[in-house]
Amino acid sequence: MDTSESRNRKVTAVEKFDLEVPETAHQISSDSWLQVSFVLTTGINSAYVLGYSGTVMVPLGWIGGVIGLLLATGISLYANSLVAKLHEFGGKRHIRYRDLAGFIYGKKMYRVTWGLQYVNLFMINCGFIILAGSALKAVYVLFRDDSLMKLPHFIAIAGVVCALFAIGIPHLSALGIWLGVSTILSIVYIVVAIVLSAKDGVNKPERDYTIQGSSINKLFTITGAAANLVFAFNTGMLPEIQATVKQPVVKNMMKALYFQFTVGVLPMYAVTFIGYWAYGSSTSTYLLNSVSGPVWVKALANICAFLQSVISLHIFASPTYEYMDTKYGVKGSPLALKNLLFRTVARGSYLAVSTLLSALLPFLGDFMSLTGAISTFPLTFILANHMYLVAMNEKLSVVQKLWHWLNVCVFGLMSLAAAIAAVRLISVDSKNFHVFADV
Repeated sequence: MDTSESRNRKVTAVEKFDLEVPETAHQISSDSWLQVSFVLTTGINSAYVLGYSGTVMVPLGWIGGVIGLLLATGISLYANSLVAKLHEFGGKRHIRYRDLAGFIYGKKMYRVTWGLQYVNLFMINCGFIILAGSALKAVYVLFRDDSLMKLPHFIAIAGVVCALFAIGIPHLSALGIWLGVSTILSIVYIVVAIVLSAKDGVNKPERDYTIQGSSINKLFTITGAAANLVFAFNTGMLPEIQATVKQPVVKNMMKALYFQFTVGVLPMYAVTFIGYWAYGSSTSTYLLNSVSGPVWVKALANICAFLQSVISLHIFASPTYEYMDTKYGVKGSPLALKNLLFRTVARGSYLAVSTLLSALLPFLGDFMSLTGAISTFPLTFILANHMYLVAMNEKLSVVQKLWHWLNVCVFGLMSLAAAIAAVRLISVDSKNFHVFADV
């Protein structure tokens, strides 16, 4: 059977599922690979990087943390490249993750993939709102430590600002100059965190790098940290980002991925390792809470972290926004009154629910662990390997097939273990802190 016959057989097999894939109300094929690189790099160097010293390095220690981050980088690049190479599988462009899964598997997996992706992006966005609220609270505490305003209040403010930004920016490609702004904001808080952490590290030569807790606690925290590792590098929305890149889409997306996983990861590595070096096992899950230095410098860094979280949230919420805009037939100018009103109601409602949940359970590290376990692992590693295995089955050798099956099984077990660990962490934190906690 030649390549043409094989492709035709695959397309015919999929057509019997009678899967209707909607067109999109958003722009596609309009961005250069460099702009897409900055979208990916914005995600990987979001304000979440200020938490990795405490949520990855503290539970894993130097050896486990360094090796884990390097392995996660390589594995994530590999898994994302598998998805990127399937973007035009079967002779058509798949602009959504669920479209690709539906084309390969059928209706059922279309719905399952959309469910997984929705949960993944929803929880990531809750995390961004918690981050933005934490950054605002940190600024407040620098100037007025009177406890009149608590974390839930700042989370509510963050939610309102995110909603205003979502109403003003109609789609992912419209971010444009905001990606440059995001890069500058990231540079500011990363440089401040590195410099102040390094200064503290030099002035405080003694610190403890021991992994804390009993044997059973260590087991659960290490497992949870593994989920944080994959969370750090993966979006769960690669086809949606790839949809914006100009032709040739696979070649340009691979350029963007190589940029993300080489140049793009360096700032994250620096702030993660230097933060842990400076404070050891006492490192906060939000690094700017650990540093000491001029008040105005810390305030600037926290404000930048807040603003960058607003921009990053918009990136990760864009598949949900695209779904709503496409489903309800949004057309015409983004500034048309009816479109502005629709975005106000639809996106405002989505962010209101996200903000309420964020304020209700503001445990950032737990959100990262649970998101990585129940959605990032399946979407980025399990599904990517299995989709590639099914799509390219006739082109793969026996060894390659075994390799992909091994990945599916290993990451499936890791996902299960990480989910159990994350649920336990949330259960423990829920006992230690009440709802709407001021953590």
